[in-house]
Amino acid sequence: MMMGLIRGIRDFFRLLQRRFREYRVARQCGSHLGSIRVGGPTSLTGNTHLGQNANFNGLRINGRGKVVIGDNFHSGRECLFITDVHNFDGGTAIPYDNTYIVKDITIKDNVWLGTRVIVLGGVTIGEGAIIQAGSCVVSDIPDYAIAGGHPARVFSQRDQEHYDRLKKEGAFN
Repeated sequence: MMMGLIRGIRDFFRLLQRRFREYRVARQCGSHLGSIRVGGPTSLTGNTHLGQNANFNGLRINGRGKVVIGDNFHSGRECLFITDVHNFDGGTAIPYDNTYIVKDITIKDNVWLGTRVIVLGGVTIGEGAIIQAGSCVVSDIPDYAIAGGHPARVFSQRDQEHYDRLKKEGAFN
């Protein structure tokens, strides 16, 4: 009986923590169209714009670039988006100067990022794409692609017919 009570209290505090994270993320981002679910530490910027049903298990966005995340997004734990890079080529000092090059990131609908994925500025990840855990995305990933590695490369494709059927049925997680 005591274990059940302890488990219930622990579950209550986890729910409270999740609700606080969801509130905080909704306040941090520039805009959101629908529900936000936050299961792990997440930090966004005011230049972040979310579609419907955004799911974060841990994502940090660094920089001043605009980040647009589409509907039904899912991130694994400890993901990182970097929109600013030091000016190393053409700057006034070596190895870099005090200015930054700002590049936007676009994540289309129904994208799933595995744990510890890094996405650099100037990248678009296409609709329905899946990025393997531990990958570093440095260039665009096409729609329905499955990519991974460092740098991330496409190594497979989703079954587009199956994907389109599930999308038409509204079978979103």
